[in-house]
Amino acid sequence: MTRRNRGFTLIELLVVIAIIALLMSILMPALARVRKQAQSVTCMSQIRTWGLLYKLYTDDNSGFFPEGWGYADQHPGTAYGEYGLWMNSLRPYYKDQWKLLKCPTATRVVLGSSDWGTFKAWYGTFQNRYPAAGEAASKLFEGSYGTSNWIDNMAANRGARLKEWFWKSAQNVTTPNQVPVISDNTWHDGWPLDTDTPVAMPLDYGWGDKGTTGEMNQCCIDRHNGSVNFAFADWSARRVGLKELWTLRWHRAFKVNGPWTKAGGVSPDDWPQWLRKYKDY
Repeated sequence: MTRRNRGFTLIELLVVIAIIALLMSILMPALARVRKQAQSVTCMSQIRTWGLLYKLYTDDNSGFFPEGWGYADQHPGTAYGEYGLWMNSLRPYYKDQWKLLKCPTATRVVLGSSDWGTFKAWYGTFQNRYPAAGEAASKLFEGSYGTSNWIDNMAANRGARLKEWFWKSAQNVTTPNQVPVISDNTWHDGWPLDTDTPVAMPLDYGWGDKGTTGEMNQCCIDRHNGSVNFAFADWSARRVGLKELWTLRWHRAFKVNGPWTKAGGVSPDDWPQWLRKYKDY
């Protein structure tokens, strides 16, 4: 008697497909979490690298930080304050490793003023201080990190931002583990104030140059599960809680017990709804 090979019945095939679909529904969220964790670890590694690059810069410049927008004040006759921006000043150290400018969670560049988000990168065309072969006098920079302008070696007031508020040199910094240098950001730089009010909704602040107030919101972004990655003036790097941002020593006159801190009297209900679930400081 010959024995016939028996294939799957339709019902058996549907059962197998259902089991595979069930397993995928269980595994996909776990895989997504693992992917985000890996991206966050890579981001922290890059932020730590930027802290080391800043250290190399200050070591080579008698302790001074880059001039930032005050470059022209420090170098009379030079028309381009943009030469002092960190992307320009630190280029001899990071060379052309452009991927270092972007957090792995934020590699897609915004398309314009109405297109931005927590996981998108900024762009800007600035004067090119160190043009490589074939580059023009101006250059398009893209990134998702931003420096604190308060560390800049500023020689004059910048509007309402008083020159005595700036750290200028790493040697001037007290409690360096609390002085921010560079972090996750929606713009390449910022001037946070202790009075900056958090936005009502995560995307309300937008991106780009927003003037003189509210710039704490540039780094108050939920990019890493309630935190952002920071490098500090002691050249360390760590995660910072979103509400913790208001307790850091951004500039010399910054009130670490300001109105948006527990010490300053803020209550959980004072925070916008989207921030209330996060730890208070």
